[in-house]
Amino acid sequence: MAVVEAVLPREDGEVSTGVGSGEVEIAVDTAVEEIGAEVVVIVVDEAADVHRPNRTGGIPAPDAGVKAVEDGRQKSRKSPDFALSSLGLDDAKAMMPPRPGYGTEGMPISVYANYIQLVPKPDLVLYSYDISQIRPEVTGKKCTQVIRLMFNEAPELADYRNDMVTDFRSTLISRKEISMEGNELTINVIYRNEGEDDPRENANQYKVTIKYTKTLSVADLLSYLTSTNPSVRYDNKLEMIQALNIFMKHYAKSTNNLATIGASKAFSMSGNADKLDLGRGLIALRGFFTSVRAATNRILVNVNVSHGAFYQEGELPRLMEAFGLRHDDRAMRTLEKFLKRVRVRTTHLKEKRNKKGEVVHRVKATIGLAKKSDGRQQDHPPRVARLGAGPKSVEFWLEDRPTLTARSATVPGAEPKKKGKGKGGKGKAEAAGKQPAGPSAGRYVSVHDHFKNTYGIHTDDRYPVINVGSDKNPSYLPAEVCIVQPGQSALSKLNGDQTRNMIRFAVRGPWLNAESIVNDGLRTSGLSSLTNPLLAQFGISAGQNLITVQARVLAEPKVSYKNNKAVNVAFGSWNMDKVQFNKPGNLKTWSWIAIRQDGGRPSPGGSMQELNATVGRFVQALGKNGVTVQQQPLPGREVTMRFPSDPVLDDVFKAASAKMDLLLVILPGRDKTDNTDLYSYIKTLGDTKYGIHTICVVGAKFSGGRGEDQYFANVALKFNLKLGGNNQMVDEARLSFIKEDKTMIVGIDVTHPSPGSSDKAPSVAGMVSSIDKHLGQWPGTLSVQKARQEMVADLQSMLKTHLNNWKTLGRHAHLPENILVYRDGVSEGQYQTVLDEEVPLLRKACAETYPAGLTKAGFPRLSVIIVGKRHHTRFYPTQAKDMDRSGNCKPGTVVDRGVTEEGFWDFYLQSHAVLQGTGRPAHYVVVLDEILRAYAKKLGKQDPFAANELEKMTQALCYTYSRATKAVSICTPAYHADILCERSRRYMADLFEGGSDEASTVAGSTGGVGGSDSEGIRIHDRLKNTMFYV
Repeated sequence: MAVVEAVLPREDGEVSTGVGSGEVEIAVDTAVEEIGAEVVVIVVDEAADVHRPNRTGGIPAPDAGVKAVEDGRQKSRKSPDFALSSLGLDDAKAMMPPRPGYGTEGMPISVYANYIQLVPKPDLVLYSYDISQIRPEVTGKKCTQVIRLMFNEAPELADYRNDMVTDFRSTLISRKEISMEGNELTINVIYRNEGEDDPRENANQYKVTIKYTKTLSVADLLSYLTSTNPSVRYDNKLEMIQALNIFMKHYAKSTNNLATIGASKAFSMSGNADKLDLGRGLIALRGFFTSVRAATNRILVNVNVSHGAFYQEGELPRLMEAFGLRHDDRAMRTLEKFLKRVRVRTTHLKEKRNKKGEVVHRVKATIGLAKKSDGRQQDHPPRVARLGAGPKSVEFWLEDRPTLTARSATVPGAEPKKKGKGKGGKGKAEAAGKQPAGPSAGRYVSVHDHFKNTYGIHTDDRYPVINVGSDKNPSYLPAEVCIVQPGQSALSKLNGDQTRNMIRFAVRGPWLNAESIVNDGLRTSGLSSLTNPLLAQFGISAGQNLITVQARVLAEPKVSYKNNKAVNVAFGSWNMDKVQFNKPGNLKTWSWIAIRQDGGRPSPGGSMQELNATVGRFVQALGKNGVTVQQQPLPGREVTMRFPSDPVLDDVFKAASAKMDLLLVILPGRDKTDNTDLYSYIKTLGDTKYGIHTICVVGAKFSGGRGEDQYFANVALKFNLKLGGNNQMVDEARLSFIKEDKTMIVGIDVTHPSPGSSDKAPSVAGMVSSIDKHLGQWPGTLSVQKARQEMVADLQSMLKTHLNNWKTLGRHAHLPENILVYRDGVSEGQYQTVLDEEVPLLRKACAETYPAGLTKAGFPRLSVIIVGKRHHTRFYPTQAKDMDRSGNCKPGTVVDRGVTEEGFWDFYLQSHAVLQGTGRPAHYVVVLDEILRAYAKKLGKQDPFAANELEKMTQALCYTYSRATKAVSICTPAYHADILCERSRRYMADLFEGGSDEASTVAGSTGGVGGSDSEGIRIHDRLKNTMFYV
C-alpha cells in the first residue's frame, strides 16, 4: 500500500492554484474531530468501491411503504380539513414549521444509509421506572455498582430479572409491570466490590428507591409513525425512544469484554479488536455508535463506526515510559495531568479469588502524583521532595500506636480494613487509623523502605509515586505495584503525532465502514441475536443490512472573481489560476518575524537572507492574487524563544503594534499541531492585548520547495479577509432572496469545556454576520457564559452589534428586512429551547433597534435553521456512477426523506468533496420560518418551492467560504461561527487544555499560554468588527 502524507492545518493549506483542492477537509470519525483534530492525512490505498451487502444480489430498493406514508401525509397536510383541525394545536411540534413538501430538484439517485430497521412485536409494552433516590447519596462508579447489585441480586426483582434492562444510572425498563405499592419500591442493597462474593463486615448499606413513571406501548408508536394523518400525535415518543435506547445499550454496559464511552459507543476489548498504538501511552480502538431513531413508517437504529483513544493497559511504569518520563517540573505536571483518574489495580497484596475462581482485583483511581502540598493540614504531613518524586523521596508518618483521633496520611498499600476491625480502622480503603494530636510514638518512613520491609518489593526511584487517596488525605503507591486497567478512555487532548496516527487509523473509505457496520458493528452493539439474547426475550428483531433511501444530487453553483470572471467548478473545488479577488484589501504597514526555538536549531525557513527572499516572492503573490500592497514590509527579524509563552514575544508585539497593522509569523515545526501552545500565545497577544492582525505560517512550507505558489495563495486568502476584502462570489441566481440585499445572514455557535478542561473553563458563544449581499465579510463577536450552557445568554447585545455593522460596514441606509440565522451546535433535545429562549432575545434586540413602525408591520422577518454536524448519519453510494473519486457521494447530495420524519422540515446535505475517508453530511433543521414561505407567496409559488430554495441556497452558501477554493461541509455562517469559537479557546488555552486547576494556576501565573481570564474575552478595539479570527 502506498502512503502519501499531507499535513495541512487549518491555519495553512486552504487554496488551489492549479490541480487540487482548497481547504483540505478529510472526513474522519466524529470521535477524532471531538479531540480537536487540526491535521489532514491523505492515505492512498485500494481503489474506491461501493458497499455490496450481498455480493451476488442486487441493490435493495428504498422502502416503498415509507414513501407512500410520506406522500400521504403531505397530501393530507394540504387539505382544507387539516388546515382547520390544526388551528388549535399548541404543542411544541406545532411551533416548528411543517415541511413544505419534499425537495424535487437535482438528479435522483438512491444511497445506503447507516441505519438498520428495528422491528419490535406490536404487542410489546414497556414499563419505565425512575431510579429516583439512593441513600446515602453515592456517585460515579460506586453508584453504578450499587445499581448493578440491585439489578442482579435484589430479591424484590427476582421475578423480573430476565425482563429488565437499565442504563445503570437513572432508569429501569421492564417488559413486565413490577409489583409495588403506591408506584414506588425501596430496595436495600449491601455494598460489595465487583467480583467479590460477599460484603465486608459492616459494609455500607444503601436504600434504592425506584418509582413508576410511564407505560409505553410500541403499538402506539407504530400507529403514529405509520399514519398518513398529520394530526395524529404520540406524546410519549421521546420516552419510548429513550426506553428502546436503554434496551439497546444495556448489552454493551453489561458485557465484560466491551468498553464504552458515554451512553452510545461500544468498543470490543477482545484480542482481535481493531487497534493502533497512537504513541505516548495511548491506543486507538475502532468501535461503534448506536442510537434508536423514530422515522416515517418505521423505527431505525443509527449505527456508525467510531474511534476512541484509550490508555495503554498493563504495568504503570511502562505507561509512564511510553508517555515520556522526564524529571523536570514541567514534564511532571504534564504527566500528572495525563495520569489523573486513571484506574489501576494493585499487585502487592495476596491474591483473592471469589467462589467462581475469578481473581478479585483491588482497583484504585489515581488523583495525581505525590506533591509537596499533600496533607498539609495533617499533624504529620508527608514529606515530598518535589512533584514527581520517586519512592525514596516520598516519606509518610508511620504510627506505632494508631488511635482514633489523629490526622495523618494513610499507610501506603495497606489492605483495606473492615469496618469495626483492625487497629482503629474506619472501614475506608487503606485506612491506617487516627493518631493522637500532638507528639506520638512513630516515625517517618519512605515509600521505598515501607514496600521493601513490608512486602519485599524493591522500587525504582525513576518512577514517580502516585496518589490514590486525596490531596487532604493522600495514599501513596509506587508505580511498580500498579497495573493499568483496560478499556479506559483517555481524557487528555491528543498531540500532533497522536492526532496524525488517529486519523491514519480512522480515515477509511465509506464502503469499508459500511462493511464494518454490517460484519462487526451489529454484534458489538447487541443488534445480533447471536450475541444478544435479550432481543428474542423482548420480541425485537433487527435488520442485518443497511437500508437504502432516495437522494438527489444538486447542480453546483457558479463561482466568480474580479470583473465577474467565472472559474471552473468541479466536485466542489476550483482553482484561482488567472483570476483575482473580487474586492481587494489594502495592505499598508506590516512586517514579519521568524520564531526559532531555543536549542540551536536553525530558523524556520532558512537564513535571514533566504527568508527575505521568500517574503519578497510572497509579496509578488499577494499582488498577483489581487491584494493591494501599498508598501513593502518593514524589516523582519528572528525571535528566539525558550518556551511557548516566552515574554520576549510580548515585547515584539508591543513594539509592532505601535507602527503596523499586520504581522506575519513564521512558525517552526511541521504544522500548527506542533505549535499549539505557541499559536495560542500569538493569537492572544495579537487579538486581545495589542490589536494587531496575525497570520501564522509554517516555515517548512512557506519557504521554497514544491507547492510554494499554492501555499502563498492559501495565505493570501486570509490576508485579504483580514484586510476587509472579498475573495469570491457565488452566482446570485442560487442565492434566492439574499440577492435583493435586504437579508442579513447570522451564524451562531457555542463552544464548551472538553473532558480534561479546568473546572473554571467557561462556555463561549460566537456570532458572525454578513454585511451585504456579497457575503465576503463576516465580522465576529464573542461572549463568555456559564460552563456548558448551550443557550446564548448575550444574544440581544450581540445581535444589536451586528445590526449596526449592517448599516455602517455594509453602507446600508436601512436595517435588513430579513434575518436568516444558522444556529450551530444545538442537540435535538434543545430545538424547542432555541425557540423558547433564544428567539425572544433576538426579537427583543430587533424591537430595541428597528423603528416602531417596522416592527408593527412584522419586520424583520426571522428564520432560524439548526446546523447539525456532530451527528452520526452517513450515506454511501449504491452505484459507482454516483460516487466521487474517494468512493463518497458527490458534492451536492441531499437527502430529505427515508431517514427523516415528515412532520419536521429538515434535510441532510453533503456539500463538499471528500478527499479521503467517509463524508459526513450536514443536518439542517428549520425551527422557525418567517422568510421562505413568505418569499414563495410573494412570487406566487407552490410547495415544494420553499424546500427547493432552502436546499439550493444553503448549498450555495457552502461555496462562499472565502478561506478556501472549495465547498465546505457546513454553510459559511455556521462554519465561521465555529472557527470564531475555536479561536476563543486559544485565549483561554490553559483553562480549556490545562486539565487541573493547579496547572491552570501555574500557567496563568507565568504569563501562561492564552491567559486564564474566564470572566470575559476582550477583543482589542482595533480588531473589532473585522475577521480577526480567520
